[in-house]
Amino acid sequence: MNAAESMAAGTISTTGLPAKAPSRRVVDAPTRAMHWLLALSFLGAYLTADGERWRLVHVTLGYTLAGLLVARILWGLFGPRPARLSVLWCKLQRGPAWLKSAVRGRIDWRQGQNLMLAASIALLLLVIAPLTLSGLGLYQEWIDAEWLEDLHALLGDGMLVVALAHIAAVLALSLLRRRNLLTPMITGRMAGAGPDLVKRSFAGLTALLLATVLAFWTWQWQTAPAPMDDAQAAQSLHLDDD
Repeated sequence: MNAAESMAAGTISTTGLPAKAPSRRVVDAPTRAMHWLLALSFLGAYLTADGERWRLVHVTLGYTLAGLLVARILWGLFGPRPARLSVLWCKLQRGPAWLKSAVRGRIDWRQGQNLMLAASIALLLLVIAPLTLSGLGLYQEWIDAEWLEDLHALLGDGMLVVALAHIAAVLALSLLRRRNLLTPMITGRMAGAGPDLVKRSFAGLTALLLATVLAFWTWQWQTAPAPMDDAQAAQSLHLDDD
């Protein structure tokens, strides 16, 4: 194959170097940032749920989850079309029709896979609100009831199960389709020729989002009460006993 044929096949560029594989932008930067911040915040909050030592970290990450949920809803209303909550809702609305077809023996496996992913995403977003509200109620002592603590723990465990199911679904579909479905949520791009589904990356808005989260964490750390040493803790316990 000569140089002209190679260029036509897309194997080399005009500089003689291998041509970059075609790709298209399918996920914007703010959506990706919120996705990973939500995942890391929930993981950190779950790991610090027990004990007083990490209480401030747990509460801070809980507030972060709530703030990110609000940001994701706003972005889902006013962001680019692929990030819209209306697109997610349209996918979920196809569920009943898919079930009817499946009962009749006509199973659209690809649509079923898309429905499974959409359902897991919707469940994760839906659980965050009651999870953070119940945690806030416990922290602010709005209700002094054991059932609220049990509910908060149950919601946390439920979200963990849904998150693990979501991860398993992404990995399984990546194997079935022989395409890494995790890459678009990291790079924002998907391999293959075609038009970009997202015309802009919104890098400036993403930087503002990250700066806001980091500023909130810093503020929480600086305004946190200083930890008591052993002598102060013993004195406090003695006063409580009196």
